[in-house]
Amino acid sequence: MHSLELGRARSSNPKIDKSIILPLLACAYAVIISPLLIYFTSAQGGRGSLQALMEEHPENKYFWTALAAISVVAAARNGSRLRTLTLPPHLACLLAYLAFAGMSVLWAFKPEISFIRFVAQAMIITSIVLPAMSAARTTDMMRGLFLCYAFAVVLNVFFVLNQAPNMVENVAIGYPGYFTFKGILGECASIALLLSLHELLYPGRRRLLGLIVIIIATWLIFVSESKGSLGFALIAPALAAFTLVVAKGRRISPATVLVSMLAIYVVVSTAIGFTVNKLSWYVYGNYTFSGRTFIWDFANYMIDRKPLFGWGYQSFWLVGPDGPSLEAGGWVRQMPSAHSGYLDTRLETGYLGFALFVIFIVATLHAVGRMAERERARAWLLLSLALFVILTNFLETTWMRGMEPLWVVFVIVAAEIGRFWQPFRPGDAASEIRGAPKPRRLSLRDSRLALGTDSHHQDPQ
Repeated sequence: MHSLELGRARSSNPKIDKSIILPLLACAYAVIISPLLIYFTSAQGGRGSLQALMEEHPENKYFWTALAAISVVAAARNGSRLRTLTLPPHLACLLAYLAFAGMSVLWAFKPEISFIRFVAQAMIITSIVLPAMSAARTTDMMRGLFLCYAFAVVLNVFFVLNQAPNMVENVAIGYPGYFTFKGILGECASIALLLSLHELLYPGRRRLLGLIVIIIATWLIFVSESKGSLGFALIAPALAAFTLVVAKGRRISPATVLVSMLAIYVVVSTAIGFTVNKLSWYVYGNYTFSGRTFIWDFANYMIDRKPLFGWGYQSFWLVGPDGPSLEAGGWVRQMPSAHSGYLDTRLETGYLGFALFVIFIVATLHAVGRMAERERARAWLLLSLALFVILTNFLETTWMRGMEPLWVVFVIVAAEIGRFWQPFRPGDAASEIRGAPKPRRLSLRDSRLALGTDSHHQDPQ
């Protein structure tokens, strides 16, 4: 009997597949190794210099080139397994947007910079999606992702206890840990928190470790003073659970539920005059989302200048002394992004690229519904992680942004959904991931026992 209850999870000993190591290594590099390299070898900068800091380190190029090459070789060796798979629609949409981003190099403001950043992004996606899709479905990639983030938050404790907080105009605004800015620590701790909530569904040491990480992650969110991360970490799992319950009850797609909720919010907020500025006041104590609205005004102005195709993939911010972002006045010209993944997508690839990317997001949310039919607890976790990243991109830019930890997490989530999107076939070990025993062939004696006809084992009564 298959259990589809949200809180039911029985497997505490997930199997390991060598292919799954590659996407987890990609996550470990983005969340732990690269930030530590930046911390110890670069002058401490804000989140604004993250892209530039990563590009200053040649080891990043070597790592992703090597990992992508290994992924291709490993996939070739698992060719028989890949040939039996059908490319899930949401991953096809991701590849379509990636191809469009690559095409935008042709009209980019700085084609050489755009091309370098596009190649790096293609290697990151290859290093995650290709090995994940070729891995056996009995492997538990989310368990590996949890261990990666658990190690990251535990390590950050030692940094926070031995450092000064970020300062703005002589005012402490939160601790960054080993990251370049306190907001990234808040995001890291929030992802660890969501993964830990899923670990509580398992018995024994997994539950105990999950509880420990929840305590540490919660403390880090508060000391980072990342209000957005705290709010989204609370909203995402609750919204994911509500969405799955409604989708199951109404027999509709989770994407339909979420898009309908967004439409209702837009209609109601317009009718009652509730603006994002008022929301900013309740959350941040100001009407500008801590100055973000000034960046958004400039970004919208520049989008209107090249609305259809945009300025080219990552060819707007941080592209040199003659870059288009320098047309902004004051401190806005120093920004590395629009602090909104959705605005930056439109800036870089125009409304055409933005439409492709939105289709990818909606298709990913829709694909979660297929997983929920078989693995409801896992679907809840993946939808929670996806919603956290989706919500965060309203205030920060992580979509298709180098090796931003949140973007790496979202690609891993999409790949994991893709693994379970495939229909189950006879002999597929889908039940193994839930801890159910493998069926065995019945012998003649077993058949007699089941029918009660074995004279040596009949009930004495």
